[in-house]
Amino acid sequence: MAGFRDREKQFFPLQNIQDVVKLFRDQLTCGEEPNLSLLSIVLGVIENILTVNRAIPTEVDNSANLEPIFPVVELHTIEALYSKFESHIKRSVDLTKFPGPHATRELVKHVSDVIWGSLTRSFYKDKAHLQSLYSFLTGNKLDCFGVAFGVVAAFQVLGYKDVHLALSEDHAWVVFGENLAETAEVTWHGKGNEDKRGQPITAGTTEKSWLYLNGYPVICTREMEVSSIVSGINLAITTTMDSVELGSLQQELLWLLYDMGHLKKYPMALGNLGDLEEITPSENRKKPIELFQEAIASGQEYYNNQHVYPYTYLGGYLYRKQDYNGALQAWADAASVIKKYNYNREDEEIYKEFLEIANDLIPSMMKHVAGENAARIHHTSLLYNPESYANFLRFYDGICEWEEDSPTPVLHITWAKQLVFSISKFDISVRIGVDLKGENGDGDESEDSEDDENSSGETKDKNQNVKEESSRNKTDGKDGEENTTKARGRVGRQKKRSVSTKTSAVNGNSEEEKIKSAIEELESKVGGEESEKEDINPNIPDLAKACSESILNPEFLLGGGEPFTTATTTTSVTTSNAEASLDEFLSSKSNGSPFMGMTVDSMLKAESPSDMVNFRKRPPSTFSHTPSPLLDNREGQSETIIPSPTPNEPGPPVILCLHSQKMKGLKKIFASSKLNASAIKLQLTAQSQVHFKHSKRSTDSDFSTHRKRSRRE
Repeated sequence: MAGFRDREKQFFPLQNIQDVVKLFRDQLTCGEEPNLSLLSIVLGVIENILTVNRAIPTEVDNSANLEPIFPVVELHTIEALYSKFESHIKRSVDLTKFPGPHATRELVKHVSDVIWGSLTRSFYKDKAHLQSLYSFLTGNKLDCFGVAFGVVAAFQVLGYKDVHLALSEDHAWVVFGENLAETAEVTWHGKGNEDKRGQPITAGTTEKSWLYLNGYPVICTREMEVSSIVSGINLAITTTMDSVELGSLQQELLWLLYDMGHLKKYPMALGNLGDLEEITPSENRKKPIELFQEAIASGQEYYNNQHVYPYTYLGGYLYRKQDYNGALQAWADAASVIKKYNYNREDEEIYKEFLEIANDLIPSMMKHVAGENAARIHHTSLLYNPESYANFLRFYDGICEWEEDSPTPVLHITWAKQLVFSISKFDISVRIGVDLKGENGDGDESEDSEDDENSSGETKDKNQNVKEESSRNKTDGKDGEENTTKARGRVGRQKKRSVSTKTSAVNGNSEEEKIKSAIEELESKVGGEESEKEDINPNIPDLAKACSESILNPEFLLGGGEPFTTATTTTSVTTSNAEASLDEFLSSKSNGSPFMGMTVDSMLKAESPSDMVNFRKRPPSTFSHTPSPLLDNREGQSETIIPSPTPNEPGPPVILCLHSQKMKGLKKIFASSKLNASAIKLQLTAQSQVHFKHSKRSTDSDFSTHRKRSRRE
């Protein structure tokens, strides 16, 4: 394509957004290829004036207080810049040395060298607004995407139609040749990778690499290349302020491209349009959530569901709308995609995305939900939703699987701490209501068998020790018999402690033992004081002893009635009597006002007296029964239980299959009523659970050290 045509010149000067939209519409509908260089220069001029060179008063705090402006783009400015780019490319490339109708790898390498050789060597690669040819022509600076786009635009100036842009979610390269079968690196990704230009994107490089989307990048047409420069517009004036005018221009241009069908296969651009619609909704247009869902559908239909950002776009939107259940599901879906890859240091952008979700957004969401009184009494709460708990675990399962077989670990102690914090906010009934299985849908049979083997081995060792000690003592006559009796007593106590510990672990009654132990200690102290002080009421020791077996009657504390709700005998109460007496206790009146009917757990959760009032007594059908930590549960007797209020009736358990080694190792803890924070942290940060692939660095297969860059959107 040679220079400006008269039809293009008639659109200048560009004085408002609609003038720019008309120019783009003409380029997309004229029947010829849109002029990539021209459109990139136009957008670069406008973006530079509205962001980089915009004067901001010091007292202005947000863009709403800035005076609306739009630059007047004159023809002579654009024509001079375009002529400079055209002459630079044609002067630097001798096409007589590269005969043939199609571009070759040598020519691609040569053109990329021409662009690269014109860039300044100063450190600038982290800065914004460097993606357009305007930045190249005025400051000799381009970012990663800008270099790749500049190569494609240069080939269009040279008259080639078989060189196109290939885009992943954080990288760009070119495809060329007949049927676009060849690929070539033309830009860097990180630091010190200039010598990769011209090299093909090999299968070994793309395999399980998020940087190359497992071989499913966006292969652009000319119109989609126009979409890429529109989607790549950077609205930022400062780190906290965006240009409203530039955002409106980008929004109008994206809708133009959308209506023409050029965003159908471009999930990233659809996500950007959804973000813009959330900020400034357009009349008679699709809602943001519809655009995000369309981006997800595009990734699933055209790219084998290998794109991650469509899900994080949707999750971020739902999070801002406080649809926390939906946000968790979207983030879990994003983790289900990232687990298909292996993490390395070149994946810094997507790592920062998940780091923010796991260690900022999810904990903030949990704090917000847990701080609301309604969260504890409404069944719609995130903390009482088994599916949300399953999505929470699925999110971390995907992260852990992403880490497996990767050259670089993902999880560290901060991830583990935030997981423990967030998971502790879920209600106990929700945690035990999720059925966690291994990768093949199996339970914990293998682990249980190992435990059984260990326990049987310990029993054999103990029995052997008893036999040896007994045989030795028999040889000592009468003293030996006494020693044997003592040995049997010690073994009996060991067995008793073992059985007691095992029963406590199974039934979750370790708290009962602690309470009873504390009461017995109190009883012994009271007994000791009685021997010293004769004026102490003799009923106190009996009362203290009986408290470990029965519930104290509230009427007795008020000056009347029996001390306990049931008969104080040496035997434990039955289940029915205990429930009846407990119900009587929870519904009794004190000082003329009804008792709240709260459990100990409810009182601990309540943050204020007004918060307590919200805990009304629920019908028995809404209670989930758990072993009572206040009542004795002796062997051979029915288990005594107390109701624990939950917002909704227990339904069928949610089944979740875990795939990562780290999460499978924790499935028992995740599905139990008690959390072992130390075990979770150790398991998540244990590198022995993950087999990392350590290989030598080479310029052919691996990238060099990475550099921080802002996410290009």
